[in-house]
Amino acid sequence: MSAPAAFPHLFQPLTIRGVRLKNRIMSTGHDTTLPTDGRVNEALVAYHAARAKGGVGLIVSQVAGVHETARYTSHMLMATDDGCIDGYRTLAETCHAHGCALFSQLFHPGREIMEGGDGLLTVAYAPSVTPNERFRVMPRALDQAMIDEIVAGYGAAARRMHEAGVDGVELVASHGYLPAQFLNPRVNRRTDGYGGSLENRLRFAAEALKAIRAATSEDFVVGLRISAGDRDENGLTPDEALEGCRLLEPLVDYVNVTAGTSASLGGAVHIVPPMAYRNAYLSSDAARFRQALKVPVFVAGRINQPHEAEAVIAAGAADVCGMTRALICDPEMPAKAEEGRTDDIRACIACNQACIGHFHRGVPISCIQHPETGRELAFGTLVPAAAPKKVMVIGGGPGGMKAAATAAARGHQVTLYEAANQLGGQALLAQQLPRRAEFGGIITNLSRELELAQVRVVKGVRVDAALVEREKPDAVVLATGATPYMPEIPADGSVQVVDAWQVLRREVKTGGRVVVADWRCDWIGPGIAELLVDNGCSVELAVNGTHPGELLPLYVRDNIAAELHGKGVGITPYARLYGCDSGTVYLQHTVSEQPIVFEGIDTLVLCLGHTPADELRAMLAGLVPEVHLIGDCLAPRTAEEAVYDGLKVGTAL
Repeated sequence: MSAPAAFPHLFQPLTIRGVRLKNRIMSTGHDTTLPTDGRVNEALVAYHAARAKGGVGLIVSQVAGVHETARYTSHMLMATDDGCIDGYRTLAETCHAHGCALFSQLFHPGREIMEGGDGLLTVAYAPSVTPNERFRVMPRALDQAMIDEIVAGYGAAARRMHEAGVDGVELVASHGYLPAQFLNPRVNRRTDGYGGSLENRLRFAAEALKAIRAATSEDFVVGLRISAGDRDENGLTPDEALEGCRLLEPLVDYVNVTAGTSASLGGAVHIVPPMAYRNAYLSSDAARFRQALKVPVFVAGRINQPHEAEAVIAAGAADVCGMTRALICDPEMPAKAEEGRTDDIRACIACNQACIGHFHRGVPISCIQHPETGRELAFGTLVPAAAPKKVMVIGGGPGGMKAAATAAARGHQVTLYEAANQLGGQALLAQQLPRRAEFGGIITNLSRELELAQVRVVKGVRVDAALVEREKPDAVVLATGATPYMPEIPADGSVQVVDAWQVLRREVKTGGRVVVADWRCDWIGPGIAELLVDNGCSVELAVNGTHPGELLPLYVRDNIAAELHGKGVGITPYARLYGCDSGTVYLQHTVSEQPIVFEGIDTLVLCLGHTPADELRAMLAGLVPEVHLIGDCLAPRTAEEAVYDGLKVGTAL
């Protein structure tokens, strides 16, 4: 098939050694939390199979440990014995059946240990006794014997991948992991043959690459992943990374460029950059590497849509684009692009909530828009309804939209009713927060799913008993959402008390001095605080938790912390709201129980969660054979739970 006119570069094949990539779209190596017992399992194969079937050209599977000391999480893959071969063989055969190439990352974290086994701290090893800031790890310096063991481990792991039929491996020297620790002179303070000069600091990576080459065949691909700068004061610089690649180039078939480091909070944000970062923001970094190197250069970093990847490749910035979260959100994205169905692509909104957010909580990754991801064994195949029903979905937020689209796709006759004149529910408000406009993409994407499933949508109509009696549905899905929780607090009217929705709808004027009371510790409180500061207010954010964004994915939280700090928002943690009078807002420290007082306040903004809007439930009793509650009207949570509820009920009807 020739490349489509809209994407002439993106769908050009690329051959690297003996491996042909059918297009330039790659799923980069990323932890999934799907493996068990360090092995490729059925769930992981199903996960990658969905993306291979969806048309991706290259899958790089997640890190595989090359030595027992490489266990940086309790749920990673290990390639330290021949028992791993069968699982990788199944994975390779599955990918190859769809014309997709498969590489595997080979990995040692060095001092970047996230967790130990059985709740105990692990002994971490690094080139020198240089502490990790983020995980507070003080490593032990590697001796020559263990260096030799680890180098041999890279070779042995590569040999196992080769025997399994995997097409190549990628040495992970990115994000401050062990090869990068050797390369970084601020981490590597050795005085032997592995420290000092650039050539010495590259010795470890060179030995590992040579061991990989010696253990595999001539047509086996060997790549290098590296950060084009760690974005950290003590991290690897772009110049150091590029010069290292120049010297290692004779040993590798491609260089995969990313950014950031696991070693610091600020550097780690770039591992999975949130929506605050512009799309394809690392393309200029990749272009510099591509100009300096002869081997192909890959790049990732917020490349969400095929037109963005096309632009990167057309400009000569890179040869292959990593589009991992785009593929998590829509496994069929490559095929849809190639077929010209770009309007059908479910675009990633970089919320990080269910992908990297799940990984950091130790549960399998998914997607708030596409909860089928990571659950392919349960929801990978949509089963037609045995007996089609007439279904009424009440509420057009994300949960109701997903329920309606799923039920209709299975053959049910579905009508979605929304009281407002626009679909989206609370997502319409969320997209108004600073640097959160992209969240509105969930509405666009789910609206397209409704169109494709041919759901009848009725907007501007509030459902009542008479309407239900006329329609006589077989089942009703109640997705009526929630409203702001407004507790009774002592107040004398001297301080204006409002909720976050009123601020976002511009229904109130707050005055110059504002306290934001944040119980939920999610996006809303910090977003309201930032919005008001941008409008010229002086803002104190009082958090009923240990820090703002406590419930958010780590990289999102840390980006928010940087913005709040830079804009001078006052932050008070451990703060429980009590009341207000005489222009003063009173809170209580949640541990010491001592008072916290803010004086001279004009407005108190309440971000205290939500209460279910489930009044219709009682009305429906006796009118309809089946009633299902989903999303916030069942229990106020997040868009992720609402969409997952919608998938479950749409599948079960």
